[in-house]
Amino acid sequence: MSTRIPTEVYAEMTPNPSTMKFVANRLLIEGGKQVEFTSKEQCVEASPLAAELFNFPFVQAVFVSGNYVSVAKDESLGWEMIVQQLREYIREWLAENEVAVAFVPEHLVPGPSTQETPFAESMSSSIDYSDMKPTDYDEEIRFLLDEFVRPAVEQDGGAIDFKAFHEGKVYVQMRGACSGCPSSMQTLKGGIENLLRSKIGAVKEVVAEEV
Repeated sequence: MSTRIPTEVYAEMTPNPSTMKFVANRLLIEGGKQVEFTSKEQCVEASPLAAELFNFPFVQAVFVSGNYVSVAKDESLGWEMIVQQLREYIREWLAENEVAVAFVPEHLVPGPSTQETPFAESMSSSIDYSDMKPTDYDEEIRFLLDEFVRPAVEQDGGAIDFKAFHEGKVYVQMRGACSGCPSSMQTLKGGIENLLRSKIGAVKEVVAEEV
């Protein structure tokens, strides 16, 4: 008989009305990693928890980071009808299973730029980064995003990944609750763009791509 793991889970709204954040009292993914799945096929081996969540017909995406999982749903049902059921399901699953994410698939890892393979496309993208070479500004941009932007974005159940700096434009990818969020673009154009422009004169604009 397997030993149950004492587990508590609470639900938390995010700025994205289609996404709910479920926070557990233990880590769901190790090493500061993050991963977003948009289909059961992507996670059937990598994340048994995400694979189970995709069995709910209304689930469209699952994002796992630290001690929480963000679930994006379609418009077939309102959260008031399903949030308690989903919270209890996640709590019970975590009580019975120790490993929520076994590994992060290589193609779902946000690819940092390198001199050898500049901006390799490890995630799906509608923007061609192949001609965007690493620059002297990349390290400072990453520092500012990690120091001032990432904590707030993660608090809302999402993630932001730096992709490239090219011709005055900072390209980032939004994941989790930030992807498709009505307030994401406003926040990005307001706070993030103003921050980077005030600290780095070469920055003219921030371009966000949703995953």
